[in-house]
Amino acid sequence: MKTKLFLITPPFTQLNTPYPATAYIKGFLNTKNIDSVQADLGIEVILKLFSKEGLIDLFQSNNQQPTTDNCKRIFALQDEYIKTIDPVIAFLQGKNPTLALQICQEDYLPEASRFAQLEELDWAFGTMGMQDKAKHLATLYLEDISDFIVECVDANFGFSRYAERLGRSANSFDELYEALQQESTYIDRILFSILKERIEIVQPNLFLISVPFPGNLYSAFRCAQWVKKHYPEIKISMGGGFPNTELRSLSDVRVFEFFDYITLDDGELPVEELVNAVTSSAVEKFYKRTFLLENEKVVYKNNSAKSDYKQSQVGTPDYSDLLLDKYISVIEIVNPMHRMWSDGRWNKLTMAHGCYWGKCTFCDISLDYIKVYEPVAASLLCDRMEELIAQTGQNGFHFVDEAAPPALMRALALEILRRKLSVTWWTNIRFEKSFTADLCILLKASGCIAVSGGLEVASDRLLKLIDKGVTVEQVARVTRNFTEAGVMVHAYLMYGYPTQTIQETVDSLEMVRQLFEAGVLQSGFWHQFAMTAHSPVGMYPEKFGTVKETKAIGTFANNDINYKDSTGVNHDQFSFGLKKSLFNYMHGICFDYDLQDWFDFKIPRTKIHPEFIFDALQVDHHLHTKPTAKVVWIGGKPTLEYFTKTKKGRSWEMAALIFHDKKESFTIQTNKAEGEWLAEILLKMAVSNSKIYSYQELKTDFELELEDFELFWYSKAVTVLREHGLLVL
Repeated sequence: MKTKLFLITPPFTQLNTPYPATAYIKGFLNTKNIDSVQADLGIEVILKLFSKEGLIDLFQSNNQQPTTDNCKRIFALQDEYIKTIDPVIAFLQGKNPTLALQICQEDYLPEASRFAQLEELDWAFGTMGMQDKAKHLATLYLEDISDFIVECVDANFGFSRYAERLGRSANSFDELYEALQQESTYIDRILFSILKERIEIVQPNLFLISVPFPGNLYSAFRCAQWVKKHYPEIKISMGGGFPNTELRSLSDVRVFEFFDYITLDDGELPVEELVNAVTSSAVEKFYKRTFLLENEKVVYKNNSAKSDYKQSQVGTPDYSDLLLDKYISVIEIVNPMHRMWSDGRWNKLTMAHGCYWGKCTFCDISLDYIKVYEPVAASLLCDRMEELIAQTGQNGFHFVDEAAPPALMRALALEILRRKLSVTWWTNIRFEKSFTADLCILLKASGCIAVSGGLEVASDRLLKLIDKGVTVEQVARVTRNFTEAGVMVHAYLMYGYPTQTIQETVDSLEMVRQLFEAGVLQSGFWHQFAMTAHSPVGMYPEKFGTVKETKAIGTFANNDINYKDSTGVNHDQFSFGLKKSLFNYMHGICFDYDLQDWFDFKIPRTKIHPEFIFDALQVDHHLHTKPTAKVVWIGGKPTLEYFTKTKKGRSWEMAALIFHDKKESFTIQTNKAEGEWLAEILLKMAVSNSKIYSYQELKTDFELELEDFELFWYSKAVTVLREHGLLVL
């Protein structure tokens, strides 16, 4: 029997770019010549809902009349919304850029309550270009319509999530199961109409649903329920981030009224074995990390003898079938890193599977997606990048690593420069001291525009307890190196970690204030600590001064854990003040406010010295160069000219090396012999060459003809070159 797979991401994830899970699996299936079609039903539902026909239907079929003044206003202005929706969506798809002129007039779009925030945010967007400002106004317009949908049509609606409450900490399947017995919602019916059309065209015999987040879970079950009812012969499987973390102890048989299989962790081999099981007539079937129903009981089958595929074997993600030209870029908020998530199309790739550090105590380090570390060779990564550029026409890349390894980032950057690729990329990192000033310059030259990393708790005691492997001073220096290279830095910040005191929270805020004031952080986000079952804190709470609140293992989702902290601190009270202060720091203001001004309850004074970060940044870059250090030239080919210098009756020949980089031209002067050696060696050290010289090799080469390399290395000429692309890595 020939197999055909249909892979979907159910509503909703992102509006601007497809979630990559199905593209990863389709890329793998291509290597096995297994026929598959994929769809992002989230963007398809959004485009059907937010269209002229969609809004006409929406306003005619609202389940209840608006009760708030805001929604009454939107309902009264429905003709304006219906008239403008198609042009606005086309503008947000990048197809109608001239509409920005109309939108920015601020008399084109109908306005409801979301626009009330515009005045107070006007200063934040003052320097924004017309296209960006129009995108932001169009986003507020869509959010107004969303408010109407939530109040009058479907309370579960959200642009990047749907019925998320039903998926969060769903220890029992009861509430979700009950919701699935109810009559389908307005959004469900749009979803079913698209699903029906796709199933009829694809005619799959295996239907794979990827569920990355709790906000996809309800729709995933609705899709499965509809297919089970109308096409009972199709086998249905769920995989993705949600089951990988939440459903590892699944035992509720009712789940298998909807799904035939639920797979865990890396999906390639489990899916391949499912294809074999569905098509094979053999009595014994083999599965990899798969839940299924046998004799009316949930069983976990892992009887395949095959090993998981290496990252080099899984193929290049394949984005075909997805509506790449129809995603919409929005600008919701002014956090610069969050904006990158929602604005623009990104090809998603992974530099390394898992995390090379794998020790942070709040992280799911016991699970394979973190625990199994396997990097991909830089040359193969570049091959995949070139394939994706050819396939999608997009040269923007988001590497979705847990933490990209510095050595691999260096190798990737060199390979990108060697191949003369013009790409834009960003990723997640650890603030390692190996991110030197020169490495950051190299990454920027290769197209790296931003990095995000976990500072978590800006307290050395807590960083040690977390086993983060960094100090606040180290983070400050690394963020400076990236910032000075022109790479934006976003910090993930955490409050409420077990045993964290009020004093430590206040001191963390002061550290963050100083980092922003020093200009070495451009973006950040505070989130409250959550204990998860697969982290060291969740597995061994007693080591971290916490006690789990007794709760039997649920029959459905098990990940978030309720606990009591020995400090007894109410961390919730800090949420508003931390986020409000950060919002202002990100805009470069209010650094002179007393920390107490951000809170409406009494807090202790900070114990952090007001110059702590400033002092940490005064530590000079290492002057000493290790013999094994790699030296690379990323500048251009110099022109060599000779001239004679005369002083006190003595004359000698000199060399002038003239360089032209993208911004300026500059000249360095040396004696003739050193100039000739330098001109020759720079060509050999050029990043376009595969050979990379070490400092020791340069020294040896220099001293074949000349003397005292160290004196030359620290000369003015080399210092100027170091400022223009001579990098020590």
